[in-house]
Amino acid sequence: MSGTSRAATQDAPAPAVLIDASIYVFRAWHTIDPGMSDADGWPSNAVYGFTRFLLEFLRRQSPRHIAVAFDESLSGSFRNRIYPPYKANRDPAPEELKRQFEACKQLVRALGIACLADGEYEADDLIGSAHGVLRSQGQSVTIVSADKDLSQLLAHGDEQWDYGRDLRWCARGCVDRHGVPPEHIADMLALVGDPVDNIPGVPGVGRKTAAILLHHFGGLSGVLSNIDRIAAMRLRGAPRIARAIAERVQQILLMRRLTGIALDAPVPTAIDAYRPAAPDGDALADLVDRLRFGPLTRRACMEWQGAA
Repeated sequence: MSGTSRAATQDAPAPAVLIDASIYVFRAWHTIDPGMSDADGWPSNAVYGFTRFLLEFLRRQSPRHIAVAFDESLSGSFRNRIYPPYKANRDPAPEELKRQFEACKQLVRALGIACLADGEYEADDLIGSAHGVLRSQGQSVTIVSADKDLSQLLAHGDEQWDYGRDLRWCARGCVDRHGVPPEHIADMLALVGDPVDNIPGVPGVGRKTAAILLHHFGGLSGVLSNIDRIAAMRLRGAPRIARAIAERVQQILLMRRLTGIALDAPVPTAIDAYRPAAPDGDALADLVDRLRFGPLTRRACMEWQGAA
């Protein structure tokens, strides 16, 4: 894997871990038998799958610092105030899934692990802000997520880990994986758009073209300051691309406010807050009973002891 880097060495502390929970909850929701139910008859497949993932990860990695981030702001974040159509193409989560997200957060807290969630900020912003706290304390960070947006956070010594596919990449690997380095990922998305988040792009500007422009002009501000020079570039359709960008400067600047990860979300600022604490045995036992976990999963939950 080009650009892959193991952040920890024998002479450096193990990297802190920041987990983007949503992908693992959604994956379980779509792949595990929906007939599983809790004590009240509500589906429990998503929280079961997330629990199995998290317990396996904790057992294999034994992280000294870790936090799990959740989305509570899918339709009401600060980005929706900036641009109301943001993520408006997504169907609201059904109540059956919302309840399971809440149970996942309860599980994380009962295990003694830092749980990041906020009504104004998305999981990406919470991870970005926690990343800043940890980096300021000399910690490298492993971001557990397949989300391309989070690659913009990668600094020297960090890595991103698509755990399900066991793919890892560092800051240098972003060019091979995304076509641009971390500092240009949000710029690229502002140019090409992101249909997943209902972010429009510039017609005719795909990732390859955006990467060429950003590299040539040193970033989005350079592109927008040199639109007249784009038409003369040895680039297929250069005059048309220049016109399309010129006609959408304000749109591009607005989208750039959406694609950048906020670094000022409310997260713990003390590094010890990211160290696993002793689990809350009573809360954990009550939760696994309500979720009707089987004996193996229940035992794995109850045997977790927190920080080594």
